[in-house]
Amino acid sequence: MTARVTIDIWSDVMCPWCVIGYKHLERALATLDGEIDAEIRWRPFELNPGMPPEGEESRAHIARKYGRTPAQAAAGADMMAERARAAGFPFDFSGTGDAPASMLWNTFDAHKLLAWALAAHGADAQMRLKLALFRAHFQQRRNVSDRAVLLEVAEAEGFERIAVEAVFDDPALAQAVRREEQDAFEHNITGVPAMVIDGQFLVPGAQEPETYVNVLRKVVARRG
Repeated sequence: MTARVTIDIWSDVMCPWCVIGYKHLERALATLDGEIDAEIRWRPFELNPGMPPEGEESRAHIARKYGRTPAQAAAGADMMAERARAAGFPFDFSGTGDAPASMLWNTFDAHKLLAWALAAHGADAQMRLKLALFRAHFQQRRNVSDRAVLLEVAEAEGFERIAVEAVFDDPALAQAVRREEQDAFEHNITGVPAMVIDGQFLVPGAQEPETYVNVLRKVVARRG
């Protein structure tokens, strides 16, 4: 009999390790096909809640935030790109023309949209939207703090325009996202990705597929 688990992933659309960790989890779940089935739900975590509307170039941001030299920031970005490519989600620009600068943006509206997608349409619909936002940010280099961009991404995934437009200025939804962000701290989550299995087992960081396989099997085995 297939065991079913829930996996809540605290994540930010801006986080490269989040998409790498997810792709590793995806590989693990493929290994466990027929043995364990997971419902994955994305939860909000803002890496840079104070990011201004104009955003910041990603390597400049890393250099400033972590006290690195431009060369160190560039080397780190190159390493991250290689890890993403190996995980099956290359960060190569997929648009037309010259690649725009890789930017970091404020993601609160994106988190509201993801929370609404889960509540209104379920985990599978939210997953489609989350992956589309990852593609928009990392591969298309679109401004995912721009509501027009978020609307286009959501519409392309089949969400109704009128419903999406209402999301952005919904105060109750904003409060719900803030509560979920607070939940992260109550789960001792200070960085992402962070995966909480069955609401109680925390797996921090982007682990290798084999680690996720082993953890999921242990969680199921502990049920007795």
